[in-house]
Amino acid sequence: MNNVREGLIPAVLGTAVTTTGVALRNNKNIKPLIKGSIIGFGLAHIVLGAIDLVEHRR
Repeated sequence: MNNVREGLIPAVLGTAVTTTGVALRNNKNIKPLIKGSIIGFGLAHIVLGAIDLVEHRR
């Protein structure tokens, strides 16, 4: 696990969370605010992971 680049885990986690939020868009039982928050949370992780990947390039 030491060979995993810094920022890769948050980026992958963000991708999974964003995908989950997009999959929940058509669910009528969940409020739109919650669905949007899940998508935003995932996108934030993708952006922060990408920043870490770019900053710690070798």
